[in-house]
Amino acid sequence: MNLSIDIARRILEASKQRAKELRSPVSIAIVDSGGHLVLFERMMSPYGWATGNISIAKASTAVMFNQSTDAVAQWGAGIPGFASSMSEMTHGKFIMAAGGWPIRIGGATVGGIGVSGGNAPGRDDEIARAGLGALEVMAPAIPAQPPQPSQPQQQQHSRPYMQPTPSYPSMPAPNNPSMPLSNNSGVGQQQNVPVNQQAGTQHLVSDQTQEEENPYNDKMQFNDSRSGGQQ
Repeated sequence: MNLSIDIARRILEASKQRAKELRSPVSIAIVDSGGHLVLFERMMSPYGWATGNISIAKASTAVMFNQSTDAVAQWGAGIPGFASSMSEMTHGKFIMAAGGWPIRIGGATVGGIGVSGGNAPGRDDEIARAGLGALEVMAPAIPAQPPQPSQPQQQQHSRPYMQPTPSYPSMPAPNNPSMPLSNNSGVGQQQNVPVNQQAGTQHLVSDQTQEEENPYNDKMQFNDSRSGGQQ
């Protein structure tokens, strides 16, 4: 958006009105985004030449750095030779003094305003900000947004972040004859099998037990001795 002559005239008139209220005749300059002069008015005859050039320099400086000239003066004062070199490069259109502000419309800088000749400290800056207040009156109202049609929600998984649950085998029930095992089948359960029939179980039997289980061993040895070992 460019700075039109109509908007520049409204800004200048608002600054003039504030200057009249403060009884402070000043020079007011308005430039576009390229620093070219759009409107200029000198409200007083004496000192007109000096205040006129200073107001133009303030408006150009505000556009050049996209901030108020008071802010430029605060940080530029700490740079040796900054003011003189900038003034030389811009042919006198740079100055470090309060009273210049960028003109922004819709967030974009479209120009600058500069005021000079205030008869009290801070008057130039106050008159310039009064001109910028005219932009708030001219700002169009934001139209109401029409209701947006509801968009169908995307079907999501019932448990999109489900993590695998670790499975642990159930512990075997204690081998207690007085407590029968449950009939439910599950991992780790054992059948009620006698101890001597379980697979992989071995028992050592003593010789006396074997003789008691086989009473014919002595008779067979006696018969063998009588027969002389002949069969």
